[in-house]
Amino acid sequence: MTAAVPDRATGLGEPSPRGALSQLIQDANDRGLSYQKMSDRAVDSETGTKLSKPYLQRLVANPPANAPSPAQLKALSNALNVSARRVKAAAAAQWLEYEATELAGYNDDVRIIVAHLGDMPESELRRWRAMIEADERARRESE
Repeated sequence: MTAAVPDRATGLGEPSPRGALSQLIQDANDRGLSYQKMSDRAVDSETGTKLSKPYLQRLVANPPANAPSPAQLKALSNALNVSARRVKAAAAAQWLEYEATELAGYNDDVRIIVAHLGDMPESELRRWRAMIEADERARRESE
């Protein structure tokens, strides 16, 4: 799976050799979240599974042949402060080459919202994504 990464000079998307989960981690690091901070937060509260700084770095630089376990994915969700669903989707894309193309399990309101987002220009999508992620962060911090 390759993700389109905008070329800084032209703005055109070029494929990234990183898998989706690796890219998710790298993006968090690029936004200023250190691997140490990720590791400090990377704990699955149900199982106690923790992820080390070297393991997180390896997921980006030289991913293992097998996907992380469900407990590791939950810990990674906490580390990145993103939903478990998003982390699982990225792992499925990277290790199983599976991309969800339907909105099974969602109600009509969610489907309508996604349909509207699908028609928006990139600049508007970035704005909406930032708002949604800020809301998600605020909810996690208030828990």
